[in-house]
Amino acid sequence: MVSRSEVQGNEKAASMRTIAAASAIGTTIEWYDFLIYATAASLVLNKLYFPAADPLTGKLLSIGSIGVGFFARPIGAIILSHFGDRVGRKSMLVFTLVSMGVSTMLIGLLPTYKTIGVAAPILLVIFRLIQGIAVGGEWGGAVLMATEHAPPNRRGFYGSLVQVGFPLGMALGTGSFFALAYLSNDQFMAWGWRVPFLASAVLVVVGTIIRLRIDETPDFKRDVREGNIVRFPVVETLLKQPRNVLLGLGVRITEISWIYVLTIFGLSYAVTNLGLPRTLVLGGIALGAAVELITIPVFGALSDRVGRRLIYNLGCFAAIALSFPIFWGIETREPVIVVLAFVVGMSVGHGIMYGVQASFLSEMFPSNVRYSGASLGYQLAAPIGGGIVPVLAAALIGTMHGSTWPVSVMMIVIALITIVAVFAAKETAPVIVQRLASTAGGVPAAPGAVSPTITKVV
Repeated sequence: MVSRSEVQGNEKAASMRTIAAASAIGTTIEWYDFLIYATAASLVLNKLYFPAADPLTGKLLSIGSIGVGFFARPIGAIILSHFGDRVGRKSMLVFTLVSMGVSTMLIGLLPTYKTIGVAAPILLVIFRLIQGIAVGGEWGGAVLMATEHAPPNRRGFYGSLVQVGFPLGMALGTGSFFALAYLSNDQFMAWGWRVPFLASAVLVVVGTIIRLRIDETPDFKRDVREGNIVRFPVVETLLKQPRNVLLGLGVRITEISWIYVLTIFGLSYAVTNLGLPRTLVLGGIALGAAVELITIPVFGALSDRVGRRLIYNLGCFAAIALSFPIFWGIETREPVIVVLAFVVGMSVGHGIMYGVQASFLSEMFPSNVRYSGASLGYQLAAPIGGGIVPVLAAALIGTMHGSTWPVSVMMIVIALITIVAVFAAKETAPVIVQRLASTAGGVPAAPGAVSPTITKVV
């Protein structure tokens, strides 16, 4: 006979699976959108939306529109995290998901410059701005939905499941363009490129249904019940938690720079400078994303046992160790080695840090400003690591006549910044916090959601 406690345990596990799926779906759409837009910007958008007498100018404008989304993310973090801490995580998660999805579909339906003239590129940039603002508020809510529902000793693992949306989105995005490879160039230019954008409607509908089924987080309910809701949470965070916001930015800067240097700069360098087939490089990126489906949750779960800082610094040291070998591998032009370089660079150099990031950043802040704090630290790094660093890498390559060593040195310097930030941050994994408190003669933190007390123990 099944006991009542076993039934409750099974119901809790099923509920956490639903919450994890609801949280990960937004990250999946975010990265799916990134890959399909970046690919389309390189292949067709410059010709259809940014025509110019100089083809290079059109291409630069097209690729530049990718950066619009990155620079809009901090704006989204400021606006939407205010409401996330004021009215709740769930409502913002539904809003951001629908906003991202609708904008992506509208890009797929947008008439070209030839049809509506200058309105076409203007609308394209507007849709990218909306996507960026929505993404700016998406991650914080998704992470908090998972970690604030999770048991204290499993927050690293359940937070990492939100991050699994990255490899899923990358794999889906890559697969969507591989599926269109059989089309002729005319068919692809006429309508084929639009298919991946329109297909995002499926993810949006499924994600919205799942998100509407989940409950608000216990931490937010407690803050409402105890009257701890802050009137201006973003202002409160910047005034009272500026150190943690800056540490969050420093902690994240290596992870985001590393993945964008690989997927944006690395793709361009391998195809344009080395003449490697685009399909080979995209295949390597897709395989690297697939392996991250394993490394992200493994290291997220491991951080619950040995601490967030130890695992995060392990990822930083891995990035430093790989900064030169990754490019050496790509420069061999040997297909197997090229693919292996992308796989190892993504799954190890990126996957370790990305797995622990969700729990680490969110646990830095008390629950009544956690949406704001985690979002600000996370999204302020986006325009730097996603917008500036890949462009700087390309500029360094041009200045050094194709040599990649300056890019490797740059990545090592960025990783050292993160190592300093991680050491300056407080350990937040409950098992380590309680162990240190016990050793110091303090009172271990009570079981439950992260509270301001926990963040002050170490």
